Amino acid sequence: MRWDRGHNSPNIEDRRGQGGGSINIGGLGMLLPLIGRFGWRGILIVVGLFLVMNYTGLCSGGSLCGGASDQRGAVAPTERGAAPQDDLAKFVGYVLDDAQDTFGKQFTAEGERYQPARMVLYSNGVSSGCGSASSAVGPFYCPVDQRVYIDLSFYRELQSRFGASGDFAEAYVIAHEIGHHVQNLHGKLEGGGSVDTELQADCLAGVWAHSAGSRDLLEPGDMEEALDAAAAVGDDNIQKKTTGTVRPESWTHGSSEQRQTAFRRGYQGGKLSSCGL
Repeated sequence: MRWDRGHNSPNIEDRRGQGGGSINIGGLGMLLPLIGRFGWRGILIVVGLFLVMNYTGLCSGGSLCGGASDQRGAVAPTERGAAPQDDLAKFVGYVLDDAQDTFGKQFTAEGERYQPARMVLYSNGVSSGCGSASSAVGPFYCPVDQRVYIDLSFYRELQSRFGASGDFAEAYVIAHEIGHHVQNLHGKLEGGGSVDTELQADCLAGVWAHSAGSRDLLEPGDMEEALDAAAAVGDDNIQKKTTGTVRPESWTHGSSEQRQTAFRRGYQGGKLSSCGL
């Protein structure tokens, strides 16, 4: 992807190295009764589901899964550190601002006002308006404080465990989370099932990709990188890799094919209306 390497995002809060936050085990605690019911098989189920939640990355509905979390908790501090200087942090900041500029223009064209989200970079753990979380949750969006939270080490896991690499795969992750912010501003984040919510966010990521392509920001192979990332975080793919079994009735984000299809729909349509907004 072509991007401005001198860009410094005003919407980045760099909290890396500050500590704070802890693993919120509320979601895991709900799984523990499975151990008592199924014995050693329950332990395998718990481990498998915990890994699914940890490495899904782009989902909604709780602080143990990335995506959009609506749990109430301690409000995140608003202090902003110095602008990050490392290339990856500057890159995600560029994508954050470019995606929001894209959606902001579409809001304006529809006579609506776009309120920018902020992004918090953290390491190990963080406190957000939706509660405390560890880096194991993956990237997530908190509608309470309208912030995207990400430990950039997530990208290493995405590549090493699921084979999704490349800068546009990284960009897809950010655009998906901003998609949740767009849903929130439209009052659509809590409507419908979580699979529909996630697929709509994928579609919105595709809308931004369409805009990036129209401005000659895409390079050969970028779309393939984004589609590979969408497939990597499909529920069926994650379940295969973590439990060896695919259970569609337990999906919360959509299959690899569904997520790729949603992204393509947004890319081809290029408008919020292409995603039902």
